Amino acid sequence: MDPGPDVPALVRELTRRADPRRLRRDVEFLADRPRGRIHAPEAMLRAETHVADELARAGWRTERQPFDVRWRPGCTDQPGGALSPLRFRLHRRLSGANLLARLPGGDDRPGVLVGAHLDTVEGSPGADDNASGVAALLEIARLLGDLPRPPDVTLACFDMEELGFVGARVAARALRRGGRVTGMICLESVGCFATGPGTQALPAGFGTVFPREAASVRAAGRRGDFTLVVHRRSSDAAAALWHRAARAAEPPLPVVTLRDPRPDGVPGALAGLAAPPLNHLGRSDHAAFWNARIPAVMLTSTANFRNPHYHRPTDTPDTLDYGRLTTVAVATAATAVTWTP
Repeated sequence: MDPGPDVPALVRELTRRADPRRLRRDVEFLADRPRGRIHAPEAMLRAETHVADELARAGWRTERQPFDVRWRPGCTDQPGGALSPLRFRLHRRLSGANLLARLPGGDDRPGVLVGAHLDTVEGSPGADDNASGVAALLEIARLLGDLPRPPDVTLACFDMEELGFVGARVAARALRRGGRVTGMICLESVGCFATGPGTQALPAGFGTVFPREAASVRAAGRRGDFTLVVHRRSSDAAAALWHRAARAAEPPLPVVTLRDPRPDGVPGALAGLAAPPLNHLGRSDHAAFWNARIPAVMLTSTANFRNPHYHRPTDTPDTLDYGRLTTVAVATAATAVTWTP
């Protein structure tokens, strides 16, 4: 019987080469101001340039993929409640760009995509949401770029997540048509950890829909010291691999895995109307890949259910835990090269 990949050994090797100081430098550069295609276009271009430069230094070939879409349902990028109906907006026209990167010299076969969104809401520098995810992505680029054989992994920075996953929706459709991606890992607000009791909140109705997971969080004193891995049946293997990688870290990173019971595709998106707590599980770019029937997982430190600075001017670099953020990057890199959807 095939014992599978030696994930602990890979985690040890990647950890040896990972550097929390690099992640902090990336977060501090990106999160010194708000960035967004509409409310802060110059800052967005500055952030794009930084990402492309760092990917190039790590040996990746980056392609900027502009898009122009019309009459797209979404939301505003104003600060406020993540699921408030007041944020709904029908966008007449949006023009943006995603960044996609591959390592030269690989087999150019379909593989796993790791993605994070680059934009923020208006008025927030977005250290956790989502400079943390982009910094982890850049560290993953450095770690994977040093492997003896280039892995079949694509890295992506998505535009306009805060407007309703606009860039990810464009990318997911194109990648599905081209058969370029077999699975997706989304890094969404992954840098905030709080070890004190009572620091982790739960959405209304969560205990009814997910009684076992809610009981686990309560039994641990509702401490916000874990990474949440949201997945579906199609991405069970990725969630298990990520959990295994996080356990192999030193020190181990606590993990809560949560399977969204909905199917991939449009029916899954519509099922959220019947069970509103499920909508919290689709609050980032991975939802666009679920809707395109591409297996996906979301990694998150649960955003506003833990972080009091969510979507606020106080979401600054000094509020993040760079040691644990580095472990998130290492576990994600290990998962990306061992997951075969």
